[in-house]
Formats: sequence, C-alpha cells, structure tokens
Amino acid sequence: MRTLQGMVVSDRMQKTRVVSVEREQKHPRYLKYYKITTRFKAHDEKEEYHKGDLVVIGEVRPRSKEKRWEIIKKINA
Repeated sequence: MRTLQGMVVSDRMQKTRVVSVEREQKHPRYLKYYKITTRFKAHDEKEEYHKGDLVVIGEVRPRSKEKRWEIIKKINA
C-alpha cells in the first residue's frame, strides 16, 4: 500500500477531502529541480480533517469514480 503526505486544501464535500501532494522532479536537460503539485480526492468517513491539516493518505480500492485514497492520520506540525 502506497502512502503519501500532503495538505487538505478543500473540505467542502461530504466524506471527501481534497489533498494536495507536492513532489520535486529534475529537469532532464537543465538538471534543475522544480515542484509538481498533484491533488487527490481522499475518503474521510467521520469528517474530522479540515482545510490546512497535514495528513497521510493511503491507497485503497476504488470508492467512487475519482476516490482511490483514504486519510490515515493527521500529522502534528
């Protein structure tokens, strides 16, 4: 099971949170690093995580058309 760390950027949907995950990638020619942001829809059954929270998400079987992740825990930062 893959796990990723990111920040909750939207909590407007019921039982779903949008988590933004940032990673760095190296440019093939110029060899500089740049940031790439990916947004994942993650399941939150009890609706306990809110915008601005740092969380860990884990891969699960598909719950809907776009939801393939679930929030595992909150990171105290």
